[in-house]
Amino acid sequence: MGRTLVICEKPSAAKRIAQALDDEGGADGYTERGVSYHVAHRGAEELVVVSALGHLFTVAQKSVGWTYPVFDVAWVPVYEANKSASKARGYIDVIKKLSAGVDGYVSACDYDMEGSLIAYNILLHVCGVESLKKARRMRFSTLTDRDIADAWRSMSNTLDFPIIEAGRARHEVDWLFGINLSRALTLSVKKATGRFRTLSIGRVQGPTLGSIVEREVEIRTHVPAPFWVIDAHAEIDGKRYPLEHEKPRIETQLEALEVVNACRGGEGVVESIRSTRQRLQPPHPFSLGDLQREAYHQFRYSPQTTLKAAERLYLAALISYPRTSSQRLPDSLNLGDILKGLGKQQMYADLVNRLLSKPAPKPNQGEKDDMAHPAIHPTGDVPGKLSPIERRLYDLICRRFMATLGDPAMRLNMDASVKVDGHLFHVRGSRIIEPGWTAIYSPFFKAVEVDLPALKIGQKVPLSNLDAITRYSKAPQRFNPSSLLKLMEDEGIGTKATRTEIMDTLFRRGYVEGNPIRTTELGLAIIETLTHHCPGILSVGMTRELEDELEHIQTGGTPGSDIVQKSRETLKPILAEFKTNEKLIGAEVGSALAISRSDDVSLGPCPICKTGEIRVIRNRQTGKRFAGCSNYPSGRCNVSYPLPQSGRILAKGGTCPHCGAPIIRLARRGRRPWEFCINFSCPSKRRDDHGEQMQALPP
Repeated sequence: MGRTLVICEKPSAAKRIAQALDDEGGADGYTERGVSYHVAHRGAEELVVVSALGHLFTVAQKSVGWTYPVFDVAWVPVYEANKSASKARGYIDVIKKLSAGVDGYVSACDYDMEGSLIAYNILLHVCGVESLKKARRMRFSTLTDRDIADAWRSMSNTLDFPIIEAGRARHEVDWLFGINLSRALTLSVKKATGRFRTLSIGRVQGPTLGSIVEREVEIRTHVPAPFWVIDAHAEIDGKRYPLEHEKPRIETQLEALEVVNACRGGEGVVESIRSTRQRLQPPHPFSLGDLQREAYHQFRYSPQTTLKAAERLYLAALISYPRTSSQRLPDSLNLGDILKGLGKQQMYADLVNRLLSKPAPKPNQGEKDDMAHPAIHPTGDVPGKLSPIERRLYDLICRRFMATLGDPAMRLNMDASVKVDGHLFHVRGSRIIEPGWTAIYSPFFKAVEVDLPALKIGQKVPLSNLDAITRYSKAPQRFNPSSLLKLMEDEGIGTKATRTEIMDTLFRRGYVEGNPIRTTELGLAIIETLTHHCPGILSVGMTRELEDELEHIQTGGTPGSDIVQKSRETLKPILAEFKTNEKLIGAEVGSALAISRSDDVSLGPCPICKTGEIRVIRNRQTGKRFAGCSNYPSGRCNVSYPLPQSGRILAKGGTCPHCGAPIIRLARRGRRPWEFCINFSCPSKRRDDHGEQMQALPP
């Protein structure tokens, strides 16, 4: 009997793959040093199925010293580079033990750059270079038993080396940019101010933050310009309907008043009536970005929340692999089987029967494709217990999938032209007359309908009111997580797998806060300083060009080593320029840090001793933060308050009218900023939906 080591990416995936490949559907499970693995039997082969814990190896610096520039790259066990990754040592040791004496190897990690690289590094650094010659590659987009078995039968006889090379190059390029630019920024501040604060910037992080700051500057420098609109209503059959003037925006008050004076007290006459039918095509299937934006629009879920929930649904074999940029479903996908599976769920049974009654339902394909995975779709497996977030997301994915197979919808648009003393107005209506796919997607499709009464040419329409309203031009809106994700996609910076991580880093570093996303003074200072001294760091063009070249590696167009070397050459003049301006950069960013530190730490006067100030303090042992009086070390005051452990805390400069404690502002990603009194015992408290005790204060 041959013995094969099957390497998976996550423990839950390893268990599912082992059970699917076992002839009896019940692989034996074992645990050693906290690492689980499974032994399955398939024909004459014994399969030892073990998982990694994500990346077990990472890029690190060969030499010693915390300085820049640094260009010597080495791949090391992740626990050597990150002390918090100590669990990885056990996984490496167990995999090494299990690999002894095996006849072959199979990479069964997720089929993308990260998954391919995870398996490659394990084979190379743990099992030995000879294992690469004996390794095969499974490719699957769902974790259903059927797809796993198909992937085993059709696996390739070699690893996917072009994808592996692209993954290695991307990690090395990102490390080179990230480590050098972040160290340069951090050391410049330390040398200028004597204070150490970890700062970061990178080839994707920089342009992304730059776009947020650019939008912030537009908002802050916007000068509202007045314009006028005609507010008018007509009364038809006892109901009021809005009348739209032919000019939706009038630039001068004089012209607006001329319209009002000419039409006030007058009567409109219907001059023409036009009805048009508008065909609404079904939506296309979800890519990851599409899903994240729709989940934000429907549920206000952050991109990271959506991605994590989608990954759990994938690991439960309920949906296909979520990290895809495709908006297309392949012809090989058995749509009928998926629909029949969904039909077993009562909430979808009627919709499925309607779709299966069609001769051959076909999806309305989108334009974007992905060489590795199809668009996100349900597998048809019936779910077990799901969390509320998972349930909503699953329903969204299922209905979107079915909606893509639905018939076009038809909307009837009506437009009646009404003449009032020589001025043209419009009264408009719209309604869905053939629901088509909108009936399937109805919980997530909101149609604003206005049904007009029957009108005739020449019919007189009395005006119920008429006025000129002054309005002002508005500054562009700040980004929210959804619109920022869309910008990154459109600009071609980052990947479907890294964009949400970049956003999280910006929040974690204190460069941005709140929702809509607002740049902090620190984020603003970093971009202003780098724009002045080292604009190359923020170049969208450079980042996009590198992304394109990294993509070309997968098709064999460019060697990965060439891209890594090009990155070194790109960085050298940028870092040289940084060295030249190091003191200026450090001083400017340090000033913003001082302001930020003051805002973060000092919350207001102590309401008890009256002489100290309430400051944010972090427990050195637990890392948790709380608020306490500055007189505590001297023993003159022992007042303290618990604080929320997530979000950015800012002083508001006011005190609570109920207890006199400071009022603070908490900015949390994906939620509106919250203002509250920090006194846990304040008499007017309530609990929010996160279980944190807070008090809403009037704006």
